[in-house]
Amino acid sequence: MKILLVSQMYPGPDDPDLGAFVQGIERALAERGHEIELAVTRGRGGGKRRHARLARDVRRASRQFDPDVVYAHFLVPTGLSAALFGRAPLVVTAHGRDVRNIGAYPGIATATRFVARRASSLIAVSDYLRGELETKIPEARGKIEVVDCGVDLEVFRTWPGPGPDQVRNGPVFVCVGSLIERKNVVRLADAFATLDAGRLVFVGDGPLRSQLEGRPNVEVAGRVPHDQVPRYLSEATVLCQPSTIEPFGQALLEAMASERSVVATRVGGPPEFVPPEAGVLVDPLDTAALADAMRRAAALPSPNPAARAAAAEHDVKRQAEKIELILDRAARDRRA
Repeated sequence: MKILLVSQMYPGPDDPDLGAFVQGIERALAERGHEIELAVTRGRGGGKRRHARLARDVRRASRQFDPDVVYAHFLVPTGLSAALFGRAPLVVTAHGRDVRNIGAYPGIATATRFVARRASSLIAVSDYLRGELETKIPEARGKIEVVDCGVDLEVFRTWPGPGPDQVRNGPVFVCVGSLIERKNVVRLADAFATLDAGRLVFVGDGPLRSQLEGRPNVEVAGRVPHDQVPRYLSEATVLCQPSTIEPFGQALLEAMASERSVVATRVGGPPEFVPPEAGVLVDPLDTAALADAMRRAAALPSPNPAARAAAAEHDVKRQAEKIELILDRAARDRRA
């Protein structure tokens, strides 16, 4: 197939971590023999102008590349640009923020309804997100399939457990993600402060950074390229992602693939793929429960083979095969 992949998030020179999950699926589809053209935004800056540029890129690529199918990530604005300017059948993956925006900003609901009607199929990265989208956009019902972006088991691979020095100094807790309210990072740091030993490392950046820096045994590494994340996971005992809401939880899956136990929120997608032997689910608003979850997760095996076994069910190659079937069905409808 000739696939036009459209995304408002894609790794670039200045933001090598941006939308790495989109790039992972793209590469897996290319490995399956498909010809892929990109219409993507490779940076965080630019405001509304970058969305206008993306729309122009979609229009130009649709004419020059003549794809069999357009595969867009995020409902609005990306899916809207693909729906307006793409000439081929449309498949759109919803990731979370695009669904939360429905009703929060004027015009988003109307635009999303248009995308849902125009699309041959919609994909949600979790069953939780599918339910949220169907509730907000009834037109999406019957069109949604659940397929997450998966994890590269060759990149996120088995690592040895913590070294002797780490064991003596206590467990190493790592949190990968933006330092924002939804990621619940301040409450995580407060919970860690009640533990007797260990270290907490934040890999990411954001407006809450100043509330985390300077705390005892807390390190803020800042934003790092996605290919450096495995190094931080290799040094971790537990990956923590106690978000107030998490539509899926990509960092959790990557940590599990690296044989690391996790602490995950009960709210959203994580309960769908984090079994008890791989980690601990927690009420994200309960600081005491969060601290207890950190202790319990640190007591699980490290490395944790059960965590990798659970992650293997979401191998990016397997997920690409599922997405391929959805894209091919849309392309066949056009040919018919």
